[in-house]
Amino acid sequence: MPLKINFDKGTLILQNVPEVLESQLPDLRWDERTLTFRAPAYRYRHIVSQLRAHNVPYQDTARQFTIEPFTHQKAISPYPYQTEAIDAWHANGKRGVVSLPTGAGKTFIAILLIADTQRPTLVHVPTIDLMHQWHTVLTEHFEQEIGLYGGGQHELRDITVTTYQSAVMHAPHYGNRFGFAIFDECHHLPGEQYQYAAISSIAPFRLGLTATPERVDGKESRLYALVGECCYEAKVQELSGKTLSEYRVVTIAVEMEDTERVRYEEARSTYLNFLKQARINMGTPRGWHTFLWKASQTEEGRAAFKAYLTQKQISFASTTKQEWVWKLIQRHSGDRILIFTQDNDTAYQLGTRFFLPVLTHQTKLKERNAFLNGFRDGTYSILVTSKVLNEGVDVPEANVAIIVSGSGSVREHVQRLGRILRKREGKQAVLYELISKQTGEHFVNKRRRQHNAYQTL
Repeated sequence: MPLKINFDKGTLILQNVPEVLESQLPDLRWDERTLTFRAPAYRYRHIVSQLRAHNVPYQDTARQFTIEPFTHQKAISPYPYQTEAIDAWHANGKRGVVSLPTGAGKTFIAILLIADTQRPTLVHVPTIDLMHQWHTVLTEHFEQEIGLYGGGQHELRDITVTTYQSAVMHAPHYGNRFGFAIFDECHHLPGEQYQYAAISSIAPFRLGLTATPERVDGKESRLYALVGECCYEAKVQELSGKTLSEYRVVTIAVEMEDTERVRYEEARSTYLNFLKQARINMGTPRGWHTFLWKASQTEEGRAAFKAYLTQKQISFASTTKQEWVWKLIQRHSGDRILIFTQDNDTAYQLGTRFFLPVLTHQTKLKERNAFLNGFRDGTYSILVTSKVLNEGVDVPEANVAIIVSGSGSVREHVQRLGRILRKREGKQAVLYELISKQTGEHFVNKRRRQHNAYQTL
């Protein structure tokens, strides 16, 4: 009897597997419940390749997609580096991660490859905003309806955009309907839950898009296992002044007021003393979790946690920092300015003090769209945000960024820089970093500055 391959709830069921192949097919496991072999759906391509290599006849009912002749409504002339990325992806077996700076046209590479592969395509994105942004762009470029699956929408088409969260829940049901899987902001994919969006899909062709594939937890190897190796990368400084705007980064170290300095030092001392007494090393991967657990056990620990928050908040939003924000706003009167903070409280504090629109994850959708559209058409020249604009949202008009506070994440820095790098004639982008002197922010800034984006300085 021929070997049979079926798709079942995000897995493959294989029947009548020759004994000689049992050890050669990847991730094959015997299922006592069904008395069949199973494998994760993402292993479909590898399994079929092995069967063909060994001339094993098989019946394939798992694959529920065919070739689709997608056609463009708009002509696209790729930049040389985009052509190089496309060629590299093909050379890598139509799999792999393309790493390009924000604003370098990763979406257009995806559009060209959708037309080229001619397979039903599922685009994965991390947020509802990005889902609608992709839907708009794809609708402009292809002569057909584009599906939406997420945020209350449940419409599958030959080209569909979904969120990672939605795909995790529903891919076990439709994971065999798409031959091409695109993962935007694919550094999210190795997450404990999000990876199942890729695991539950049989798509043989896969493309990951990101500005920085590296992860703090080192799980980029998992990304490469699910999508393919990083097949093409271009740095910010390589494209600056060409396809991206020229830019400069200015770091401003500010002194705290005396009263704030005293409060900061007292709080930091309480926090550090607790770490020392509890023998907690915050430099280890489990350091933060250990601190949270031990801090919750005693009154002294809870006081240390409160002190930790206090010293953070003082350094994030000192009076002097806020005064510098106002100076920079005046210096760049007439420019489009994005002001970034690490937390919502600081964002709302700045918005209230300077009468500025504020975007956070708490902002209602209608108000959010009004602020973004107002920024794009010039109604608002300044937006304050915590983390909402770090990723994906397109604001090409912005040319000045002020980082009031942030994490030590290189990715966050690259994403914030990328918000102001969209090319426009005569545009000179500038990013300001406000750092409180003699605080933990010095070390945070030092970690950020390890990125190659600073090599132009």
